[in-house]
Amino acid sequence: MKFENYETWQNTVSQRVKREPMWQFAGYRKGLFLYDLTWQDCDKLGQDFRGKAVANQLIRSVGSITANLDEGYGRGTGKQRQQFYRIALGSARESKGWYWKSHYLLAETVVEHRLALLDEIIALLIDELNRQKRFK
Repeated sequence: MKFENYETWQNTVSQRVKREPMWQFAGYRKGLFLYDLTWQDCDKLGQDFRGKAVANQLIRSVGSITANLDEGYGRGTGKQRQQFYRIALGSARESKGWYWKSHYLLAETVVEHRLALLDEIIALLIDELNRQKRFK
C-alpha cells in the first residue's frame, strides 16, 4: 500500500495500535510510518543484487527503532526504559547510514525524505530521553 503522506498513512493504522499508550509519542508514530515506507523502499532495493544486502540491514535497523520503544515502554520507568530508548536512538542513527548507502538505487528525493524523517525521530528520541532523565 502506497501512502501520499504522513496524515494519509495515519488513517490506515489499526485502532488497536492507536489505543496503545506508546501511540501518544510522536517519535513512535513517525518510526512506524518510516517502517512502512522502508518496506516499500526494500522492493526497489531488492531489484539489484547489491541492494538486497542493504535492504536486509535497512529493514532490520528501521524496525529496531519502534521495537525497542515498545519493549522499553513495557519496562515501566527508569533506567531499563532509558536503555531501550537509547538503543532505539542508535538504531535510528544506524538507519540514516543505511539510507545513505541506498542512494545508488533509490531516488534522491526518497533518500532525502527518509533522512529528514530520521532526523525528526532522532530529535524526538533525544528530547524524550532528556525528559525521562529530569523525571527520574
